[in-house]
Amino acid sequence: MYNLLISAGAAIVTFLLISLIAGFEYWWVGLLVALLVFMGSFLLISRIITKKLQDIMEPAMKDIQAQRFEKGIRDLKSALRYAKWQIYVESQINSAIGMVYFVRRDFTTAFPYLEKGFFKNWVTMGMLAVTYMKRNKRDKMRETFEKAVMASPKESLLWSLYGYCLNECGENVKACEVVAKGLSKLPGDENLKQNLDLLREGKKMKMRAYGEMWLQFHLESVATIQKQQMAAMGGRRRVVRK
Repeated sequence: MYNLLISAGAAIVTFLLISLIAGFEYWWVGLLVALLVFMGSFLLISRIITKKLQDIMEPAMKDIQAQRFEKGIRDLKSALRYAKWQIYVESQINSAIGMVYFVRRDFTTAFPYLEKGFFKNWVTMGMLAVTYMKRNKRDKMRETFEKAVMASPKESLLWSLYGYCLNECGENVKACEVVAKGLSKLPGDENLKQNLDLLREGKKMKMRAYGEMWLQFHLESVATIQKQQMAAMGGRRRVVRK
């Protein structure tokens, strides 16, 4: 990482210069100033790189939201030139690119980007886990979900998604354990409570309360949800007629 190397180099030079000028008996002064130089240099370079990334990524995300996908993805990829300057830059950019491809249902192209994505981006970690499930790599699915919930333990949808995938794989008991663990992290969460009760009754989890966030994982089609909504509305109408 260039930032770390440059900052460390500046600190070492500072320490040596002060030690030579003031004498090595004042090494502690040189060390103190060197540490300040290191932190100042590191923060300054970090700020510069962050600003450069924002200048690239913000317009890119606007292009993607406007469905100018190719241009947006091309600009995101151009930001990878800063990958060696700062920690986690490459993984965050890969997460952003992988998410765009996944949401567009280009799962094959999304997969390598998601694999190299940022572990603290729970959405893309969830997408990666779903991909592993669809590829019948259940161990990798569980491993990915475990990393995700460890890094983001306060995300209700993540816990429900984990439980949903386990249940889809025929692991109802494990799914109950996961959702119950999520509920212990988020006491009072109504979605987790409802889904835990449904799992214990051997029923399918209800995820549509999570809205668009749930739909982006492509585990339930929009058509299916619309049919369920229409059925519910029809049921309510019948009750009103009585």
